[in-house]
Amino acid sequence: MNSERKVAIVTGAGRGLGRAMAVGLLDHGIAVVAVDRDQAPLNELASAYGNAQLLTVAQDLTAPEAEEHVRAASLSAFGRIDILINNAGMGQSVVWPDHWVNPLRIWNIEIDEWKRFFELNTHVTFRMSKMAMHLMMEQRWGRIINVTTSLGSMLRAGFGPYGASKAAAESLTRIMAAELEGSGVTANVLTPGGLTNTAANPGAPFDRSKMIQPEVMVPPLLWLISDGAGSVNGMRFLASHWDPLLPPEESAKQAGAPAAWDAGISQPKEPERIG
Repeated sequence: MNSERKVAIVTGAGRGLGRAMAVGLLDHGIAVVAVDRDQAPLNELASAYGNAQLLTVAQDLTAPEAEEHVRAASLSAFGRIDILINNAGMGQSVVWPDHWVNPLRIWNIEIDEWKRFFELNTHVTFRMSKMAMHLMMEQRWGRIINVTTSLGSMLRAGFGPYGASKAAAESLTRIMAAELEGSGVTANVLTPGGLTNTAANPGAPFDRSKMIQPEVMVPPLLWLISDGAGSVNGMRFLASHWDPLLPPEESAKQAGAPAAWDAGISQPKEPERIG
């Protein structure tokens, strides 16, 4: 990464994983455009970490032209977009708070509910990425990092709308990576690697102190945006498998594998925890 200050957009930045990543970037000297549907958590973020490197944007990303609003705000404040972290998403507890004890089944899902998951978990990733790609390709440097989920959540009974919409986002990431090859822009997946202690899992019947904490995302994220990861493209990384005590290239080997489940390629063993 050159000496010029980089600018990152983080969606879903008001809480949980998004907030942890936004703070990690700010602490690393990256200017952050923190986007969230709700103003209150953005105000809390600005109060705690606000400085000349932080812009907060309250925006429902499923709204028409939402990505253009974020683009205009980012360019007005900082003049560039270098990094996009597509973290905004919706877990099943938002629609079905008791799904942990009353498992969801495909035949019980209404089509409008199904579409709602794809709108936020997949379509917003496409829209935001398409918006940012043009700017990144023009400057021949960019990082797109999409937050998906553990393979178990994509395949486990009871997680139909969440798993399928996140799997679609991961497939999209792999396709983007192939199309961006050689452009100076990369697309990769970063996921916690299991059930995470965030507001997206309010009813999870587990000891929250033993869940993965949101800050686990920061070390692999900082490596992915570095020049040292400039040739890393189309990969998925499990943050819970990242060892900050190892050189980042070694951690990447034990935490990473090709995105979108290449046949015959061994993926890191993931915990049984749902996430």
